[in-house]
Amino acid sequence: MPPKKPAAPLPFHENVMRQVRSIPRGEVRSYAQVALYAGRPGAARGVGRELKHLPGQATQVPWWRVIRSDGTLAPPVAHEQAKRLRAEGVTVAQRGQVFRVVLDTGPDS
Repeated sequence: MPPKKPAAPLPFHENVMRQVRSIPRGEVRSYAQVALYAGRPGAARGVGRELKHLPGQATQVPWWRVIRSDGTLAPPVAHEQAKRLRAEGVTVAQRGQVFRVVLDTGPDS
């Protein structure tokens, strides 16, 4: 019997959505972390492009849990993002800086 073919890797978009869905309520990850976990280190901007159309849509993908590496929220949806994060217990300063940030070291942490 011939060996099985390895499964084709998931497209970047699907990997990003899966990674964002896995972020627990009340925690955040940076765009760079999501890119790393999705198998494309250095593709933080690509993560942003994948998530930019989600705000305002009914979605099961918690886009608001993804922030910049410096802890700030990304315009133009920073106000809505801050509102949703605060509802989950994340401390967000008036200027849009997240204070309670959980930055783990990898997908297996």
